Amino acid sequence: MAAPMTGTFGALSMALRVWLCRSAAIWSVFRGHMKFCTNSPVPLVPSCPAVLPLLLPGGVRLLRDFLSPEEEGSLLKELERPLAKGRYQDGHWDQVRERICKAIHGFREIEKAHWTGQNTQILQRVRDVAFPSGVSQLPLVHVLDLKADGYIKPHIDSIKFCGSTIAGLSLLSSSVMRLMSEQNKEHWADLLLERRSLYIISGRARYEFTHEILKDEDSTFNGQRVPRGRRIAVICRNLPEAVVGDSVFPSS
Repeated sequence: MAAPMTGTFGALSMALRVWLCRSAAIWSVFRGHMKFCTNSPVPLVPSCPAVLPLLLPGGVRLLRDFLSPEEEGSLLKELERPLAKGRYQDGHWDQVRERICKAIHGFREIEKAHWTGQNTQILQRVRDVAFPSGVSQLPLVHVLDLKADGYIKPHIDSIKFCGSTIAGLSLLSSSVMRLMSEQNKEHWADLLLERRSLYIISGRARYEFTHEILKDEDSTFNGQRVPRGRRIAVICRNLPEAVVGDSVFPSS
């Protein structure tokens, strides 16, 4: 019988929970360590079935405490005034493959190209971590301000407007992001996006899984309540890889 296995992602810290039903693996990931159960006589979780490991597609990374409190404060100081010029609204439209959905509720947003020196350095650090050298990036940084009772429905960001990688800083509040396979709704993962963390979604996880931010009343992680407050996401993206007519061909 196979024993429980533990793997470590080096210095990368994660808080990720994946429940994969039926013949899939059950994972519990915490503080940079991953454990999953196979045909173990002492399962790591109650009623763990005899399973084969089934991995979430590569391209999901989560870095805890990416920002210091001082760096978060610097970003917020620069963002509060331009954000205050807009009103919170409902109805941001986005593309989920061939469907169009009303994806975001209770939000305001800006796109920003110019930043103070300190914040430029912070964003360059995000870009250095998230994007391979030489990848063309969108010059505008997307800033999404979500009310405490706002939420983001499951969607896949339009492939016409951004490429294979999405990297987002979480300011002001922790939240729970859910990723779900478009092909099999029983394959999903929850990510605990702690305040001042950086998440990176790329590759298959970017194109084959929807992502959402759970409502406050649904905001739990590993059985624990994660209270939602106002949340600001600072998001960097790269350009679509190739555009031919109205079609975009992402990297595999």
